[in-house]
Parts: sequence; structure tokens; C-alpha cells
Amino acid sequence: MPRKVKLILNPMADMGNAWNVARDLRPIANEYDGKVEWSGTVYPGHATELAKQAGEDGYDLVVALGGDGTVHEVVNGLMQVNAKHRPALGVVPIGSGNDFAHACGIPESASQAMALALSGKTLPVDLGLMTDENGRQEYLDNSLGIGFDTVVGIRSHRLPLLRGFLMYLVAVFQTIIFNSDPVRVKIESEEKTWEKEIFMLVLANGPREGGGFLMAPSARPDDGILNYMIAEKVSRLMQLRLLPEFMKGTQESFQQIEMGEFKKLSLTANGPLYVHLDGETYTSFGSNLRGLSVEVVPNALEVVKPITQ
Repeated sequence: MPRKVKLILNPMADMGNAWNVARDLRPIANEYDGKVEWSGTVYPGHATELAKQAGEDGYDLVVALGGDGTVHEVVNGLMQVNAKHRPALGVVPIGSGNDFAHACGIPESASQAMALALSGKTLPVDLGLMTDENGRQEYLDNSLGIGFDTVVGIRSHRLPLLRGFLMYLVAVFQTIIFNSDPVRVKIESEEKTWEKEIFMLVLANGPREGGGFLMAPSARPDDGILNYMIAEKVSRLMQLRLLPEFMKGTQESFQQIEMGEFKKLSLTANGPLYVHLDGETYTSFGSNLRGLSVEVVPNALEVVKPITQ
């Protein structure tokens, strides 16, 4: 029986290029036998509202057309729907990073991803649930970053002439020069408690951030666990030295890098935490958030993805 499908498009994804890509995808949607309805986002958080409403309106599938920020908002909307009536998630990766799609094995080609989303099978994926020290909660589908990579994300949005991986790479160099201050954190997982002075910490459901940085190469969104990557305080020169290792996923060979797995992890810091969730800035300069926890939610959401994954 054909599904009732809601397509949620962020027309500003990939610096506005998503609108042109989506226009070329309309013929694929028009060939679908079931009901297909398009909605576009017009302000931050709109995709969350649209996804939640789609679940309440009885849609079977919600397809996010955009980047990781769009997917993040759609996921958080779907998770507000009762599990019994929660639509499945499809993804057409037409953003800058597309890291969740990469983790799920979804084709990079927008047309192939659209065809898969409308006709493919669903498989369950895990999510992470973040709770900050004020009790606010938000789901993450790919990663939560603290410190360096959050600032990279902030800076990348100030580079309007660049797109994709190059945009993030330039932002990395800027961050190394201007914003590499460390913070001391106390970390507690189900296995141990420890303290470190760090310049970056990533809690990962998928292996990649920023369209090409393998922060947690062994992370998988369907294994029932989350992964962590901790980068200790190092000099700017060492940060530059580590850059190609993060691009190859070989950073664990350096003594300043610690990696592992967890089901629930909490941390507190002696200074403000700059946090992103799936590339979306959660706290920025001026925030004083100093504590949060993250736990895995196994098999939280059905996602259309290749069965071979």
C-alpha cells in the first residue's frame, strides 16, 4: 500500500543551492503512487514543527531535504510523536555536510536518494538524547561536539562564498588561529570517571562531521552504543598536525587523543561549554552552560536506508 509522504525542504540549505536541486527532484516525486505533499521551511525550528504535525496528521514517511541541520530538526519533531504513530524518516542530502546520510549509507546523488526515500525499506537507527544542566533536552542523530568543532561550525556560517567541505576546512584554520582555548572537564560514564583539559570533545552516533572529518571512525548509528573522542589541550602547531589525521580517521595513534564507547556519559566544566548538536549551534559565545549528559536511545527511529548497511 503506497505511503502518505511529507517532503520537508530547507530551500536555504547548501547556501541556497538546495532550492535548485529540489526543483529537479519534482518529477521523481510526481511519479510516486501515494500521496506526496511538499512543505518548505521559513525560519529556524520550522522543520521540527512540520515533522511533528506530519506525524499528528497520519503521514507514514517524512523526508528531510537539506543538510544535517534540517535532518536534526526533523528528527526532533518526529521524536515528539508517539512511537506507535511516528513516521519513518527519509533523507535527501542536499546540504553542506550531509554526515547523517553518509553514516546511513544514503546515496550522495540527490536523485538516487529521493528514489530510495520513496521506495526503500526502513531499518531502525539509534539516537542520542542530550540533557543540559537546566533540564532542557534535545535529540542528536549524528554527533554532539564541544569546543573546537562548535566554533568551526559558527565560523563556517560566516563564509558565504564557500560551500561544502572547503567551507569547513577554512573555518578550521580560522579557529586554530583565533579560538583554541581549552577547558577542563570532569567526565563520568558507566565505566569510569576522569578529568582532562581539552580543546575538543565529540560524542558520536556516526563517524563523520563537517563533510569529511572522521571524528569517531568506528561509530555506527545502529549498534546500540555511542562513541566519544576526546582531544586534550595541545599547541596550535599540534592542532595543525592533527588536522590531516582527523581527515583520515587515524588520530587515535596520538597520545593526546582518547576514544571509547558509552551508553550514558555526563560532564561538567570549569568554564562555558560551546556545544553543537548535528552541526546546529546549541550554545555560543556568551553562554555559561557548564554541564550536560548524553545517553543512547537504541532503535529510536525507523530510517529509509540501503538494506546492505
